This record gives sequence, C-alpha cells and structure tokens, in this order.
Amino acid sequence: MLDDNGSVNRTVADTEYNQETSFEWKIAKGDRLEISVSNQSSSNGNDQLNVLLQNTSRYQTRDGTDGFLVPTDGAVRLPLVGAVKVSGLTETEATEKLTNEYKNYLKNPYAVVKILNQKLFVLGEVNKPGVVQVTNGTMSLFEALAYSGDLTNDAERTNVKIIRGGLRKPLVREINLANIPQMQLTSLILQPNDIVYVQPRDMKAYNVAFKEQMPFFEMLSSMLAPFVSYTSIKNGKAVDVFLFK
Repeated sequence: MLDDNGSVNRTVADTEYNQETSFEWKIAKGDRLEISVSNQSSSNGNDQLNVLLQNTSRYQTRDGTDGFLVPTDGAVRLPLVGAVKVSGLTETEATEKLTNEYKNYLKNPYAVVKILNQKLFVLGEVNKPGVVQVTNGTMSLFEALAYSGDLTNDAERTNVKIIRGGLRKPLVREINLANIPQMQLTSLILQPNDIVYVQPRDMKAYNVAFKEQMPFFEMLSSMLAPFVSYTSIKNGKAVDVFLFK
C-alpha cells in the first residue's frame, strides 16, 4: 500500500493479511439490501413459518437489481419496527439487530440481511474491462481477472496495481504476477470498490504514440507528393533540384 512517504508497497505483513482474509463489508449509505423477515409459530402441534417481509416495499436500481435502499441517514424503513439504522454494520450484525427488533412484536422472528451491490472494477489491459460483482464479501485477484476475460497480450504482468480507498488518498499495491515468491509476500485479496488496473507494456505505448503521429506524416507526404527532386552536378558540386509535376 501507499505509505506516508508516498511509495508503493509490494509486501504485506502477516497481521494485515489476516485482517484482509477475515474482512466483512459494512453497510454504507447508498447500498442495496435484500431483507426478509419470517416468524415461526405453532398451530395444531405443527410448526409453521410465516413470511412477514419478502419482495415487498423494494426499490429498483438502474441495473435491475432490487433491494432496500440505505438512505443518507443509514436507516431502512420496515413494517412494524419502523426506521432501523443499519449503516456501519456487517450483514451478520444487521441480521442480529433486525431479529432483536422484531422480537418486540413477534414470538420467534427470523431475519436475513444481504448486501446486493458489492462490486469492484477491473480496468486496463484485460479482455472485458468493467464492473465485477462481489458475491462473497471478498474476491481474489485471480478471480477478478478471470471474470474479466484474462489479460490481453499487451498487458504488463509485472506491475498490476490494486487501488483502494478514496480518490484523494488512495492506497496502492503493486503485484508482480511473474514472480511467485514476491506474490507470497503480498496479498491478492480484493475488497468491494477496489480498482484493479493492468497497465500496457511499453511497446504498446510506443505503438499508440506512433499511430497518433501517423496522420501528420501522411499529411506531410501528401503535401510533398507534387514535387520531384533530383540531383545535378553544377560547377563540380551536387545540387538538389525540385520540379513541380
């Protein structure tokens, strides 16, 4: 990661690695949540599961994923319990909180909370750059690259960047996919909202620069095309003479 001196870290301590492997995303404002609430009751000696909340009062996101929107105050509005603040909680913590809230109204409530919009971004020299959905809270770098169709032939494999945090003070980690011992010293665990950037090899940059300058050389060539030059000998010296076609 980027340290206080502005350098990019290529190694990760064991304590930081253990924290990343046990990472749980915390609900934030703007997240979409799938929330269901059921109540177990007994009737005639038989247990019945009555669904109180499921597929109701949902909003529709632009990409078609439905769910309860967490507003700016961090509280979702639910039947019976009203507004319940869930921002800053993990899925497990939010599930436990909602279950306890519904115990004030139901005998045996059972709540489930799931974050729907966890995602990260893979950009640069991959075959399918874009958004990658995270379904298990975290994802490895190799999983993200696989979802993105693998690296292109022009990808720089020795310097893949993982960018994490805000845009003003991003944390940057460099991964050398061609160096197995070096990968063992770092962490390949990605978190939601991480940006994976695979930069192009130097040769591609040269090729792109050449293609950008080609129109100028073609225009210059077309301007000089009407002229023909030849060399003549005058007073014992070679002289270039230009004739208009």
